[in-house]
Amino acid sequence: MKKLFVAAAVASAVLAPMTANAAKDTVNFSQRLEPPGLDPRTGAAAAISLVTLYNVYEGLTRIDINGKVAPLLAKSWTVSPDGLVYTFKLVEGAKFHDGADFDSSDVKYTFEQNAAEGSQNKRKDRFTNIASIETPDAATVVLTLKEPRGDFLAQLGESTAVIVDPASDANNATTPVGTGPYKVVRWIKGDSIQMKAAETYRDLANLKIKTANFRFINDAASRMASLLTGDVDYAVVPNETLDQYKLGGQFEILSGNSNGETILSTNNAREALSKLKVRQAIAHAINRQEIIDGAMFGYGTPIGSHFAPHHPDYIDLTDTYPYNPEKAKALLAEAGYPNGLELSLKLPPVDDYARKGGQIVAAQLENIGIKVKIENVDWPKWLDEVYKNKNYDLTIVSHVEPMDINIYARDNYYFNYHNETFNKVMSDAETAINPEIRTAKLHEAQRILANDAVNGFLFQLPRVAVIRKGLKGVWPDFHLFATDIARMEWED
Repeated sequence: MKKLFVAAAVASAVLAPMTANAAKDTVNFSQRLEPPGLDPRTGAAAAISLVTLYNVYEGLTRIDINGKVAPLLAKSWTVSPDGLVYTFKLVEGAKFHDGADFDSSDVKYTFEQNAAEGSQNKRKDRFTNIASIETPDAATVVLTLKEPRGDFLAQLGESTAVIVDPASDANNATTPVGTGPYKVVRWIKGDSIQMKAAETYRDLANLKIKTANFRFINDAASRMASLLTGDVDYAVVPNETLDQYKLGGQFEILSGNSNGETILSTNNAREALSKLKVRQAIAHAINRQEIIDGAMFGYGTPIGSHFAPHHPDYIDLTDTYPYNPEKAKALLAEAGYPNGLELSLKLPPVDDYARKGGQIVAAQLENIGIKVKIENVDWPKWLDEVYKNKNYDLTIVSHVEPMDINIYARDNYYFNYHNETFNKVMSDAETAINPEIRTAKLHEAQRILANDAVNGFLFQLPRVAVIRKGLKGVWPDFHLFATDIARMEWED
């Protein structure tokens, strides 16, 4: 599953404020949601990755501030002409926080565990596609794939591919041990996580930030207040909140993109929703711009399929089923529901896109004769009832991992969507070595999802953040959910 926004917690003020007079080797972040655990390979929460990826844990590669693949635990690599064999040369001197040396055996252990029966890795299929893992010496890893993957190097930079220490693997959810520049020194549940530079880190001398604190503040007004009082240096806030404050010259607003496709997730196995005409009616009932304006204060890009608009292979399919309430009513009648029907809408605890957006979507559906029963749920209940047990009709959530259109090809996924033609197209796209063929297949895949109205495709989630002026190295765009602290610094 792609990572979802999960596990909210309200914070109390316990961390020392970061003020203009404080040492410039500390940074304090505010984060809406608290991670339910600290192992990004097994948890579904974006909050885990935001705290730990590139900070506590590292992969063979990383994604940089420009969205490009860069070296990390692998300093270089070669790829065979057929796209099947990847040979990685590993960095020297890397150690885990427990003092154990990092070498090729750790890569082999981690990837074999990710592919093992019973693995909870969200991207298990990427590791079961590895036919063999050879470690000719401590500094070399050779991965041979069963099928080529055009995005494999980028995938190795995601949270599901971080490398772990075999000795501490079992406890990573609560006591994380990685090779990264920071180690967790304190986790106050419901409040905060404190990190300090790891004395084992191979490039410790060049770290500009020595201490980092993540505060979990669910309420947007409280996040903004913490920013204004100097308690935190970074806050992602709802767009309407920005208009309520005069930020002044000490703050900078970053407005960029994310990989979050915000969708009206649909249980395609429900009797009514299994009918294409009902799903088409829902698609025609949705006024995307009204949702963006009402829930996101105008921030967000309409989408017509499950694909990020900033990706070079994106095609605009928002006109596949344009807003047309009368057409929607006619389709409902043709589907056997001339008097409408009743559906449930389970909304997770995300105030803007989910709960505010849910109210707007419910009104739009009721306008065509679909009575909507809204149920607000917390994240554990959402994960249990919606994601795990598929006990829902409709829900609204942002799927935030990069290039995750292939989730529609997964067996037993919570959409309950099954289309062998789509599966074949996605397989062709993922195994294509020729970029032109890959692009053509990704276009085809987007059209299939749009035409099938699998979900109500709403908008691409924006990323708007306020940072204290002088903090450099913060990503303007969320290429994936990471807070790359080691590459930040305070301007003198």
